[in-house]
This record gives sequence, structure tokens and C-alpha cells, in this order.
Amino acid sequence: MLVALSVLAGCASNKSFVEGKRMLAEGKAEEGFAQLEQAVKESPTNAEYKAYLFSQRERTVNQWLAQAVTAQLNGNFDEAEAGYRRILKIDPYNQRANSGLDSLAMDRRHSKLLDDARALQQKGSVDQAMALVGQVLADNPRHREARILQRKLNEAKPRDTLASPQLKSALSRPITLEFRDAALKAVFEVISRTSGINFVFDKDVRPDLKATIFVRNSTIEDAIQLLLVTNQLDRRVLNDNTIMVYPNNPAKQKDYQELVIKNFYLANAEAKDTANLIRALLKTRDVFVDDKRNLVVMRDTPEAVKVAERLIASQDLAEPEAILDVEVVEVNRARLQSLGIDWPSQVGYGLLTGGTSTQTGTVTNPTTGAVTPVVTPGVAATVASGVINLRNNPLGLTTFIANPALVLHLQAQDTDANVLANPRIRVKNHEKAKIHIGDKVPVFTSTAVVNAGIAQSVSYLDVGVKLEVKPSIGLDDDVTIDVGLEVSSIVKQVDFGTSTAYQIGSRAADTTLRLRDGETQVLAGLIQDEDRRSITKIPGLGDLPIVGRLFSSNNDSRSKSEIVLLITPHIVHNLDLPDRQISEFRAGTESSIGGMGAVVGGVSAQSASSPVAPAAPAEPPAAPAPAAPSAPAMVPIPGIVPYQSAPPSQPAAPAAPAK
Repeated sequence: MLVALSVLAGCASNKSFVEGKRMLAEGKAEEGFAQLEQAVKESPTNAEYKAYLFSQRERTVNQWLAQAVTAQLNGNFDEAEAGYRRILKIDPYNQRANSGLDSLAMDRRHSKLLDDARALQQKGSVDQAMALVGQVLADNPRHREARILQRKLNEAKPRDTLASPQLKSALSRPITLEFRDAALKAVFEVISRTSGINFVFDKDVRPDLKATIFVRNSTIEDAIQLLLVTNQLDRRVLNDNTIMVYPNNPAKQKDYQELVIKNFYLANAEAKDTANLIRALLKTRDVFVDDKRNLVVMRDTPEAVKVAERLIASQDLAEPEAILDVEVVEVNRARLQSLGIDWPSQVGYGLLTGGTSTQTGTVTNPTTGAVTPVVTPGVAATVASGVINLRNNPLGLTTFIANPALVLHLQAQDTDANVLANPRIRVKNHEKAKIHIGDKVPVFTSTAVVNAGIAQSVSYLDVGVKLEVKPSIGLDDDVTIDVGLEVSSIVKQVDFGTSTAYQIGSRAADTTLRLRDGETQVLAGLIQDEDRRSITKIPGLGDLPIVGRLFSSNNDSRSKSEIVLLITPHIVHNLDLPDRQISEFRAGTESSIGGMGAVVGGVSAQSASSPVAPAAPAEPPAAPAPAAPSAPAMVPIPGIVPYQSAPPSQPAAPAAPAK
């Protein structure tokens, strides 16, 4: 009874095992592993079932893990989650799948935070966007998208044009000023009363400076900058509510102007080129280049550093890249026909090599008196292979035919050969890529060296298919390719003394192509055509009509080879152009990089040294309301007469002094 039960259990487990293997082969992984686990459960001691289950499950889990990780990296979170959960169905305790689900939840949260940060960036809430990006970087400091967004936010974040420490928000309050030939320090006193900012003047600031300024609804910061620039003055922030005003000359700039140091770690641009750019455009003298780290360090004013940041952001871009699918085909066609009879072509008379004889005496004819030598035969003369002995005499002289065989040629041969090379190379923009498919042939050279004899040297010659390409990727996804193709082969070897050289046959073409992304161009026509015909015949007999074919051998051969090149460019990525705010911006004036012209816009001012008649306002400015001190205001003080326009026919009436 026990034996019968064990046999039935074995049959059931074998059925589950076979069924599980079939399902795995059909791609039904979950059902197949369920059957295999059932087979192992029914036969726990069967090592074959266990080994197959574990090996197949490990292979499948690794494959699914790779797919899930790829989907997660590409941002396909739903697909990645489905992959991880599919793994847990066949391997519930897989640590990598559980960790993948945990990291997936974090990635989803990070993606939501980054989306919110981008939305805030579009609304102009840079500080709030920076806070969200900071949360992502706190969890994963190497998060690529978060770091890129942080860099963009830093570039777009409005910066105070004054050096640190920053002034209070009073600088951004609006103000209206209308003064004509007023004392400069008195105008600054008005601004001080309105904004609460303290002004300290250097001892070299002239007390008689006058200012004429007409601004409406301008920020206090812009108004201060206008007054300073039009009177050849500059400023330095001393603390949160105090500004030092000093003459804008080289001596005072060295004393008061604050400099900052900025390190630029470059990802794509060359450090030397970037340093030359900074020196040429910003006139910065203090620039250090570290080629090892691809680092540029500059020291200059905060305004110049800000301009340098935008310049480098527009230059430090990844070079475009393209993949070139190249197919080189050499088509060889050869036709050979050999028909006829090879007749013996040499008849000789002489002493065969190897035959010897010895003269032992002479015999005299008593009648005639003639003397005949007596020759004793020695070693018999041997007939070489391929030689027929026609006649022998006692002296060993022989008539012979050197090539006696009659050879009938009946041969026709056709040969078609295609040599195909299909390399796939990735190359940067404006960089050369070389392909060589063939052999390196050694060439030996002997050189006479004084007091040293003969020196042997070897060099190598490239023979085969050589292709050189240089792409230039345009912004319109057109690829201009400089193509150089050469196909060479050894024609014959040339020996000169102890040196060896080769005669090389070559076919070459150089051209420039302009192709669209994915367009294929075929270059053909590099043809080598060779036609040969040779006849070997017996003189006279071979020239007879018809029967002359019996006394001749004809050899006709024709060979033709053609080189065909097919090239297809595929752009991997093109130049990622920066935003307009990076590629186009105001850079200040010739004497002040990133200064007045880059900060102030939409306002006008004039100095006392070059007065210009102001345009008449549409209506007199209203006095500020006491309940709204932050509103734009024209603030009068005793001794200062605000300007008010009047009709041309009447003189301008002065305003009543403030009480």
C-alpha cells in the first residue's frame, strides 16, 4: 500500500514538473513557477526539481529586476511597481524587490516635489521652489534632476545688486522724486527719511554736488543707483541699513569696492577657453585655471561674477553626438576560362647531370691509323624528373625534352565574393573617427650604422579598408560629414637588397556629405576592372585556322571589384541651447561690468553737469497719504524746491514749503 502511494505521488509530482516547464516555455512565468513549487512540495527530496526551480527563478527574477530598475530610472513608476510586485509573486522574500518598492515610493514623492517646484518657478516663487528642491536633496544629495533644477533656480533667483550683508526690504519700496538743481546730500536726506536707510559720505565727496532727477514709481534702490552714477559716485553696504557713498575713482575703488571669489567647475567646456572668455569680455585680471579639475577661479566684483555665471552657463554645454552606421561592401567578380593543350616547349642536347665515364686507353686502327678512345662506363647518367632521354652516346651526350608532358586544359571558373564590414561608431561633434579593417603588413628595413654594422628595423603598413569620418551636427538636425575612404591591397612584393617593400594598389575617395538625421547615403563607383587574355602555342602550327587550337592553349581571365559605402547618421543628442535669459542679458557699461545698465531700466536721470530739460508731467504729483507710508511719494524738505511743470506762457510757480 505504501509503495503504491509513493508511486502515485511520484507520478503527480512529475506531471507538475513537466507542466511547469511547459508553461515557462510558453511565457506563463507565474503559473509555471506555481507548478514547479507544487512539484517540489510533492517530492521534497528530488534534487532535480529543486535545482531547476531555483535556477529558473533566479534567472527570471534578475531579468525582471533589470526591467523594473530601467523603468524606474526612466520615470515609469507604474511599470516599475508592477515589475517589483510581479517578482514578489514568485519570490515573496526577495530583498531587492522590497527595497525597490521602498525606493520607488521615495522617487514618487521626489517627483511630486519637483513638479511642484517647477510650477512655483513658473509663478516666480523662487524661494518656495528652492525649499522643495532642498527637501529632495536632503533625502538624496545626488538626485540628478533636483541638482539641475537647483542650478536653474539659483541662476533665475533675483539677486541684490549690493554686496552682502543685504539691506532691508525698504530698498524695494516705490518712490517718486522730482528735483532740479538740488543739493545731492539733501536728496539723499529725502531718501533716508522715506526708507530709513542711513547714508555715510566719504570725506572726498564734494559738498557742492547738484542733482536733477525726475523718477516716478521707481524703487528706492534704482533711485539711489541713478543718483550715484550720474554724479560719478559709488557705494558700499556697511550693514543692514547703512550705505557708504564714495567717489568712483581707481583709488577709492581699491579702498572700498568689495570683491568676491567664485569657483566654476566645468562639465563640458575647456578651462583655458573659459578663462580666455572671461578675460576678453569682463576684463578680469585675477583668473586662475586648474586643468586637472577643469576649474576656473575668478576674483572680481559681485556684478562681474554674476555676468560671468551667465556667460559660463551659455558656454558650458554638452557637445552634440551622433552614431554613424557605416556599411562597407567590396563586391568581387572573377571569370576564368582555360582551354587548350600545352605542348613540350624545349628540346636540348648535352650532358645530363649525374652521368660519369672514364677513358681507360686508346685503340689505333691499323688500316687508317685513327685513334679511338676506350671509355669505361661509370655511374649511369640519371634522367631528371620531367626529362625524356632521346639518345645516348658513349661520351654521355644526350638529346632530351625538358617538359615532355602533353597537358590538356579544360577549366572554367566563376567567383563572386562579398566582403562586408558594418561598424557602428559614436563620435562627438567636430571630432574625427577612424576605422581600419584589414592587416598591418611588416616592412623590414636595413640601415648602415657607423661603427655598429647593419641595423634591422621593422615598420607596419596598413592595408585594407580605411575610413575616416568627421561629423558636424547642425542645430537643424542636419549632419555634415567629411568622409575619407581608402581601399588598398598588396599588388606585389619588391625586394631591394636586404630590404623589403610592397607595391600597394589603392582606391580612395574624399567627399563632404550633408544628411538629415536617419538619412542613408550610398557612395559607389570605386571600380577596378581587369581583363586579361594569354595564348601559349607552337609557332606556325598554332596559327593555323581551326586546327591551330590543337597546338595552342588559351587562358582568358576577367576580374571586377567595386567598393560601395553606405553611411547613416543618427543624432544621439543635439546642442541644448540655454534660455534667452542666459544667452541674452545686459552687461553694464564699459567702465562698470554688470553695473548700471544691467540693473536699472525704465527710468531716467540727469546730472548737474549736463542738464536736460525734463518732460512736463501730466499732472502735479500728489502728496503721500499719512496712512500709507509705503506708497510712492514726492517728499519735500525745507530749503528744497520740488520741480513742478507749468504752461510755457507762465513761469513755474514754486510749491509751498512744508509745514
